[in-house]
Amino acid sequence: MSEKITRYTVVGGAGAMGRITVRDLVETLPSRNVEIIIADHDINKASRLLNELNDPRLRAVRVNVKDQAEAQKILAGSFVLINAAQYTLNLDVMAIALAIPSHYIDLGGLFHVTRQQLEWDSRFKAIGKLALLGMGAAPGITNILSRHACDQLDTVSEIHLRVGSMDATRYRPQPVLALSYSLQTILEEFSFDPAVFTRGQFKFLTPMSGAVPHRFPEPIGLRYPMSTIHSEVATLPLSFQKQGVREVSFKIAFDPEFVDRVRFLRDLGMGSHEWVNLPEGGRAKPIDVIHQVAMSQPTPRQVGRIKQYEVVRAIVKGTRGRKKVTLIHDCHTSGKPQWGVGLDIDTGSPPSIVAQMLAKGEITECGALPAEIAVPPRLFFSYLRKRNMRIKTTEKSGWKFTT
Repeated sequence: MSEKITRYTVVGGAGAMGRITVRDLVETLPSRNVEIIIADHDINKASRLLNELNDPRLRAVRVNVKDQAEAQKILAGSFVLINAAQYTLNLDVMAIALAIPSHYIDLGGLFHVTRQQLEWDSRFKAIGKLALLGMGAAPGITNILSRHACDQLDTVSEIHLRVGSMDATRYRPQPVLALSYSLQTILEEFSFDPAVFTRGQFKFLTPMSGAVPHRFPEPIGLRYPMSTIHSEVATLPLSFQKQGVREVSFKIAFDPEFVDRVRFLRDLGMGSHEWVNLPEGGRAKPIDVIHQVAMSQPTPRQVGRIKQYEVVRAIVKGTRGRKKVTLIHDCHTSGKPQWGVGLDIDTGSPPSIVAQMLAKGEITECGALPAEIAVPPRLFFSYLRKRNMRIKTTEKSGWKFTT
């Protein structure tokens, strides 16, 4: 009798984040009874990654998730669908997971899509599967850091998430616009009104607003994180409502030169989803054009060692007993040079970790849930440590810590 094969499928597996997830699976899964599927609309890119990693457990397939019937045939038998494709395809991939059926994990839905996905909770409960919504660095690690802090408090008043990074690595040629993930998503983060939860209600701000100084641990130091639309704000107020949370915010600090260049593209209209007529006939959406051009830049060659660092931070204010307490939980990463992966490992590896936790029975929740509900923090952090990511905690009395 043949042993059962556990099939891990990464949709968008040849993309910027998907290839890191695939690499993590290759490096950390058992050598037997496992199959890793690189599922991508670009079979040439998927095949190149397959050849690059050269592992007998790997298989590459072409999949168009918009063709539901065909995609279900191709992906049938998957234990989990890890969705590393564009967030606008989240509901399409979720529908495939429901049909085949399998567990589902994604990297987030920029608030609005996440709220739609939460409505699928009963559907996934009915099939006894988990749809984990937002399991990268932010959302993902941010949510679990928040849960870890909230578990240590009696009441929670505020949750503030901050992300800061630096990259001193030398590249040749120097990229005109250095991108670690989809330019389309970045343009939308810079263009859509960011959500906050304030005074117990959801509110929307001006894009890229709120850039006040915030000091991250060295080597990052002082940065000016700004408000962008993110999925954490869609779920954390609901998850910790009973503990009394009234304020939830998310801000991220990009390199100032990068911000200026993306702002220029946005203000030029390249973030638009409106169709425009081309001079020689045909039509196109500006955001599709600039995304295709930017993501087709030649891959720069790293010169010397990786010099990158990122801190993903959760600042949680609440009470323990009668005392006001502020907990600052930071996830530090400088990459995994052995795998040729920089700080983006904190986005690409968490889906692999959670998929493996599901396979081991370490996560037993079902339904459409955010990470702070489904993932046990301490066990998850132990897996992060194996990938050179470290959790550091600071506790302060009172609520005066600057957010």
